[in-house]
Amino acid sequence: MLKVLAQSWPLLTGVMLLMVGNGVQGSLLGIRGALEGFTTFELSVVMSSYFLGFLGGSRLAPEMIRRVGHVRVFAALGSLISAVLVLYPLLVDWQAWSVMRVLIGFCFSGIYVTAESWLNNTATNETRGQALSAYMIVQMLGIIASQGLLAMGDPSGFGLFIIPSVLVSLAFMPLLLADTPAPTYLSAKPMSFGRLFAISPLGCVGMLLTGGIFAAMFGMASVWGAMSALTIGQIAAFVAALYVGGLLFQYPVGWLSDRMDRRALVLWLSVAGAAAMLLATAVRLPFEADLAVALLLGGTINPLYSLLIAHTNDFLTKEEMPAASAGLIFLNGFGAIFGPLVAGWLMGTVGARGYFLIMGVLFAVLAIYAAWRMSRRAAPAAVSGYSGLTPTASSLAVDAVLDNDARR
Repeated sequence: MLKVLAQSWPLLTGVMLLMVGNGVQGSLLGIRGALEGFTTFELSVVMSSYFLGFLGGSRLAPEMIRRVGHVRVFAALGSLISAVLVLYPLLVDWQAWSVMRVLIGFCFSGIYVTAESWLNNTATNETRGQALSAYMIVQMLGIIASQGLLAMGDPSGFGLFIIPSVLVSLAFMPLLLADTPAPTYLSAKPMSFGRLFAISPLGCVGMLLTGGIFAAMFGMASVWGAMSALTIGQIAAFVAALYVGGLLFQYPVGWLSDRMDRRALVLWLSVAGAAAMLLATAVRLPFEADLAVALLLGGTINPLYSLLIAHTNDFLTKEEMPAASAGLIFLNGFGAIFGPLVAGWLMGTVGARGYFLIMGVLFAVLAIYAAWRMSRRAAPAAVSGYSGLTPTASSLAVDAVLDNDARR
């Protein structure tokens, strides 16, 4: 691991700063929007717009990289992010914010592709697994750290918009000045959705549902906090707990996934998620209990993403995995667009408890579908490797993980 850090510290430092900047603005907009009098549905459109841009970026960024190269794409997208971040407090309008969120999502998607290809290029076959693990951990630590920054600032002012812009600008320096040559980006042709569904119905349906859960969880968390009259510090702690849970649960879920039917694990994780969400819907919990719910929520949805990819790979050859992963990631991103929208509609209808209700329903649907799929065919005789991934990973990072697992 020390060798990996010595080789990749400029990239990992840049990614950390990027995630701090992204994490601050993701939570800040929900709080500031509530202060400005935006309706819950208007805020849900703002939050959903990020995932629309992210999905578009995942499709268009690779072609941009092939045309003009990594360095130019990275610099252009990074400059646009910095500019948009400081425009939020100047254009206080939910429609303008929605357009800017589409741009931010598009840019971050392209930057992830660029950064991950650089990381993959610098790693060797022996260190690739460690490098990717370090990258995923740094991503989550950046989001957690961003909530500490949010808790110390004033959401009604300009500072919390300017600081992320500065952090994003600084993140480019270690990457653009690194002496590592820019790699060549090669993407796989996606598999048709019909063929992908025929191979793994649970993988397809599960990725669609988990995309909605993840986007509703992260996108609407600060809106829920504002509706629940939480302090800025409490909202920041709640969002941080979501990602702490994701870090803590990845390894034990991965350990279990290699020792039992993965569909059963999807079922029981979904049942646990549904039970926790429905409890939080039915009972107004004290804040300490809300933190426990956040830990369980983050610790459930993040491993489910990795688990569904691993389950799908159980039915694929090594050559089919990259194309299938591109289709799964698209389904996850498509579901993510609608998660905040439905959550916002429910929260506007039934109040703050709609935040937990939508996720509880989606978890319950996934549990029921997983149970039904278990009755339709036997578990595969051989299983692929499980690697901890986050829903923000691009197809390049997923492909690198799959390639690394195949070499084990």
